[in-house]
Amino acid sequence: MKRREQITPDMTPLVDVVFLLLIFFLVSTVFKKEELALLLNLPASQSSAEMVEKEKISIELSQTELALKGETVTFEALESALSQVNDKKSAVHVRIDKEVRYERIIKLFDILKRYELNNLALVNQSKQ
Repeated sequence: MKRREQITPDMTPLVDVVFLLLIFFLVSTVFKKEELALLLNLPASQSSAEMVEKEKISIELSQTELALKGETVTFEALESALSQVNDKKSAVHVRIDKEVRYERIIKLFDILKRYELNNLALVNQSKQ
């Protein structure tokens, strides 16, 4: 009697494909350990650039003056203007002179926090 040979699929091509996929994913994946140093809860933005420009609140702070949307105001006037903002997700662009005392910055940030304006962007000048 003749013995029947069992038919088994050749596993060599399958192992080759799996090995190539493994190498592809390892090479294409970027590992950035420095970004994982702090666990941050970053805000998400769903607005387009056009909407941000319409609803942007611009604040400038120097050593002696404070400006809201290009007009010089006091901290009290700023507070009353910010209390009337309905959209709490409005972008707040803050420009601060590098010589400003820390106390003034904290006072500004306290006002923004009081009115729950948390979508904050600190604007700086790029080096060229």
